[in-house]
Amino acid sequence: MAFPKKSVKPRAKRVTFQVCANPGSKVCIAGSFNDWNPEAHPLIDPTGTGEFAATLSLQPGTYEYKFVIDGTWCVDPACMEWTQNNLGTLNSIRKV
Repeated sequence: MAFPKKSVKPRAKRVTFQVCANPGSKVCIAGSFNDWNPEAHPLIDPTGTGEFAATLSLQPGTYEYKFVIDGTWCVDPACMEWTQNNLGTLNSIRKV
């Protein structure tokens, strides 16, 4: 008796996003991984020095994203790979 093969879903990977902003800022990340929700993933600044970070669990793939710093959408200054979006601005790209 043969058993049907199970499709194996790739394992999610932990991906850390970091950005510098003024201490006390409200910083979130929005992207294709969260339907561009600017509130879904806040970054934290545990030391109060303006170094914000968040670690997300993402499936392998290519994602577009931006940081939202005090309501302003910004590309990731540390990311060298960008693509133009339908608004005529740039999105950062992260490959997992």
